[in-house]
Amino acid sequence: MDALVRLLQLLVLLLTLPLHIMALLGFWEPLCKSYFPYLMAVLVAKTNRKMEGKKRELFSQIKGLAGASGKVALLELGCGTGANFQFYPSGCRITCLDPNPNFEKFLTKSMAKNRHLEYERFVVAFGEDMKQLADGSMDVVVCTLVLCSVQSPRKVLQEVQRVLRPGGLFFFWEHVAEPRGSWAFLWQQVAEPTWKHIGDGCRLTRETWKDLESAQFSELQMERQPPPLKWLPVGPHIMGKAVK
Repeated sequence: MDALVRLLQLLVLLLTLPLHIMALLGFWEPLCKSYFPYLMAVLVAKTNRKMEGKKRELFSQIKGLAGASGKVALLELGCGTGANFQFYPSGCRITCLDPNPNFEKFLTKSMAKNRHLEYERFVVAFGEDMKQLADGSMDVVVCTLVLCSVQSPRKVLQEVQRVLRPGGLFFFWEHVAEPRGSWAFLWQQVAEPTWKHIGDGCRLTRETWKDLESAQFSELQMERQPPPLKWLPVGPHIMGKAVK
């Protein structure tokens, strides 16, 4: 099976050789950073239509975290285009963090459409090192379709726990690997070396549920879902929350 994967990976590499040469020479990443926000704007519009009910149900739990001021300090990790803003309840003070500065103009548009929220700031940083954010400064951290593309999910989850206050909530929705040994997993292995360039670092074979289970949250709730867009090579999704 491993030999077959390597053979098929080689065939895909040959078919997409110009992309890999550009990546090797350092030309592809700047191009990807420029076009990726536009691609995400299209894809998240499609996924939100399919996932609206689930997202509203998940994020409705944020209301219970508002203190005497009625405000909730919320960090969106890998905020992208602000696709989740419409699902957050009133009173949220949003801090956005993403390593790609090209998303900021999309965030500005999203905030203009969601006046029930307060926009705190946009932080350009990687999730593995959120030093601009103080310990225990957030009531909520949200992370959707992000842990597939970070360098170290373990370090990101450590940072999430650091910035969350005691009892704070971490909401997630991530795509994960197909079952090992399945034909679907084989095709994910074949596509991954090329897909990670197209998807700005996205790994198709991440078993993110293992990172969440080993992150030592005080409580973890997680459900598995089929992929909302079946024509993409991404696999099943996991959705849920964790409590610090």
